[in-house]
Amino acid sequence: MSDSAAGSKRKDARRNQQALLDAAAAVFVTAGVEAPVRDIAAKAGVGIGTIYRHFPTRADLVIAVYRHQVEACAEAGPALLASSPTPHAALESWADLFVDFLVTKHGLAAAMRNDSAGFETLHGYFLDRLLPVCAQLLEAAAASGETRADLDAYQLMRGIGNLCVGAESDARYDARRLVALLVAGLRRDVG
Repeated sequence: MSDSAAGSKRKDARRNQQALLDAAAAVFVTAGVEAPVRDIAAKAGVGIGTIYRHFPTRADLVIAVYRHQVEACAEAGPALLASSPTPHAALESWADLFVDFLVTKHGLAAAMRNDSAGFETLHGYFLDRLLPVCAQLLEAAAASGETRADLDAYQLMRGIGNLCVGAESDARYDARRLVALLVAGLRRDVG
């Protein structure tokens, strides 16, 4: 096989894996991490065997989705700052993405119940990647005069996380609405 054919095949494999992770994340958000693999395969447009070839266990799939979503949230912050009408609007949009991520994350502990060291490693990765992004959004919103400057990224992320606990098991609870209220509450009093 030529180098270009091998490179093209690797690109296709990465693209397929990306589509699979996107599909799994979407299914996890709506149905939880225990969603049937056949639902994920159908959403991704692949066979069940393809999922198991890439991710032999459910924990492997959940961890891969977790890392994929951390990277998506990390990359979204600067992109939202560049494309949103205001830094506060960027922060609001990023908080929505973060809520979607957290719904998946809450199932991670159950999927990794036998690997506490692995869970701690992932949590460290999560903080290392997302705290700077959240801090950048908060600093930009504060520098623009839109929001208060007395909240740090860890506090905000922890607050959002706490508002999301239990959202996946209570249809009457709207974590996204409460997070929107929290982020709206960061606005500076002008008056």
